[in-house]
Amino acid sequence: MSEALANTRPFVHLHIHTEYSLLDGACRIDQLMDRVKECGQTAIACTDHGVMYGCVQFYKAAKKAGIKPIIGCEVYVATRTRFDKVNKIDGNNHLILLCKNETGYKNLIKMVSAAFVEGFYSKPRIDKELLEKYHEGLICLSACLAGEVPQAILAGDYERAKAAALWYRDLFGEGNYYIELQDHGLEEDNTVLPQLIKLARETGIPMAATNDSHYLRKEDAKMQGILLCIQTGKTIQDADKMEFQTDEFYVKTTDEMYELFSMVPEACENTAKIAEQCNFDFDFGHTKIPYYKAPNGMDNQAFFEKLCWEGLERRYGPNVPQANKDRLEYEIGVVKKMGYTNYYLIVWDYVNYAKSQGIPVGPGRGSGAGSIAAYSVGITDIDPIRYNLIFERFLNPERVSMPDFDVDFCYERRQEVIDYVNRKYGADHVAQIVTFGTMAARNAIRDVGRVMGIPYQQVDVVAKQVPMELKMTLKRALEVSPELKRMYDTDPQVTELIDTALKVEGMPRHASTHAAGVVITPEPTDYYLPLATNDGLPVTQFNMTEIEELGLLKMDFLGLRTLTVIHDAETAVQKHHPEFSIQKLDYDDPDTYRMLGQGDTEGVFQLESSGMKQVLVGLQPQNLEDIIALISLYRPGPMDSIPTYLRNRHEPDKISYKTPQLAHILDVTNGCIVYQEQVMQIFREL
Repeated sequence: MSEALANTRPFVHLHIHTEYSLLDGACRIDQLMDRVKECGQTAIACTDHGVMYGCVQFYKAAKKAGIKPIIGCEVYVATRTRFDKVNKIDGNNHLILLCKNETGYKNLIKMVSAAFVEGFYSKPRIDKELLEKYHEGLICLSACLAGEVPQAILAGDYERAKAAALWYRDLFGEGNYYIELQDHGLEEDNTVLPQLIKLARETGIPMAATNDSHYLRKEDAKMQGILLCIQTGKTIQDADKMEFQTDEFYVKTTDEMYELFSMVPEACENTAKIAEQCNFDFDFGHTKIPYYKAPNGMDNQAFFEKLCWEGLERRYGPNVPQANKDRLEYEIGVVKKMGYTNYYLIVWDYVNYAKSQGIPVGPGRGSGAGSIAAYSVGITDIDPIRYNLIFERFLNPERVSMPDFDVDFCYERRQEVIDYVNRKYGADHVAQIVTFGTMAARNAIRDVGRVMGIPYQQVDVVAKQVPMELKMTLKRALEVSPELKRMYDTDPQVTELIDTALKVEGMPRHASTHAAGVVITPEPTDYYLPLATNDGLPVTQFNMTEIEELGLLKMDFLGLRTLTVIHDAETAVQKHHPEFSIQKLDYDDPDTYRMLGQGDTEGVFQLESSGMKQVLVGLQPQNLEDIIALISLYRPGPMDSIPTYLRNRHEPDKISYKTPQLAHILDVTNGCIVYQEQVMQIFREL
């Protein structure tokens, strides 16, 4: 066939399982786009099993590659209703749903959320009732062999298959329902395919050809088989392992698809027509902050300003320095202009609640401590003026992403604060955030080794050659670990083990709940994004960064053990000295710094690692500024400045500045640039 003809024939894959069909799909999103381009196709759908975990990442990758993304899901439809959960009776059938527009997306996330929250029974399931309510804006395909129509054909009941197909067509409307044709060379395909074509011709329902793509290329079939074994706890040798019978479940070229369905070329052409109808785009960067109700019908802005000015006097006494008043005036202006007044009030409200209930709250961390407004209202307890903290690092008119107050709560009572937020905004407006456990380098070797049936001891020896470092990858491990490289080069079994592990490395293995993140939304959460459930509690299906990009309000409720320990210690002291309070303690207590200088820091937050103890002994800290600088320096990158910092501390005459203007900015850190604030100050002044 001529090249020119091949390129004029349109085809789009509408049935794709990315790595977010956990341990089943192996189409890795970043590589998927390269494969689509390689096949000369211009659009691609994402239809993971029952979930939409990967949709934002998929959308962004497609846009970046100049490919049209189609957002969808292969849902499980309960055989009876989503509330019926009887063993051996209540199963599910598959169905492909694709979003035509925003209405379709909103309807799809409603259903996918309900599938978890209400219909979960071994799988997240929707039902006909939900389809009747939320079918608008969606295109529906009859799915793979596990779909309702093919299942009826396999059961030898053609009339039931036809009735089901007509029900779906009438529900979704002319042109929105397609009979899906697949051929993976399975025995069942030989039975089902001719009957589906006959059914389509009899009813006039259009056909769409798809390939149930679980991996990118034919040769990846083995790797996908390994994923399935990891999921089901089997090894490759097990006779009863779950596996695909052929290696045809890959992203096929346009030519391969037209060849496979040469008897019905229109089924391939229709895929491009469907793609043309699907035009949904995510809305990034528009903030959607929940509304806070000020007491006594007061205006929110007025209430916020009242809290600020009253707090300013409480913090700095009756004669507040003019510079502090000016700073607060300026901050209130920026907060108002950027539309973050409600944001401050929401955080103030739950911090205030925690304090009123005697729940220990941290003094503040991160860039939020640079806000005098936050200090005044009591969100933070760190004086930004005293420590030269800059507000612009937290919030400035140029900032694109949402600002972020990270608040630490007593580890044992953090949940009480989340419960309060649930009551205040409504449980359906609050959800915790998903995070994915991925197969990191060592785990990938262990998982793959188990599946390959290699004895544990042998796999362990290989896995332990991967250095225990942050962000370590197998590729890098082979470069830096000579022993691993030697094993890889000389032992064919290890070569196969590592080559296979490289293919699954970094893939999501399971979904869990983020330790701190909570999202609060103006409308119910499933109006903006799909929900899943972890341990029975609703969690978002999009991760932390994606939620921020979609402009939703993400809060960090961090549970900190140290706060609990300090609180318990304070309570113990009060039994003998009732007047004792942690708030009244002096930050300049010489005995404390002597103790730290001896490296006696077991149980001291952020100062207990062996490396940190060495640095403390070398520095002999005298005040809080020293401790702050050390914690900031003791991270990958800035660590390289520690020797200079220590030398300058003990031999001040060695400190030199590129220009005398730097002296007053860097004197507090012995002439080294340590903080982002210092970088900002240097830019300002030079």
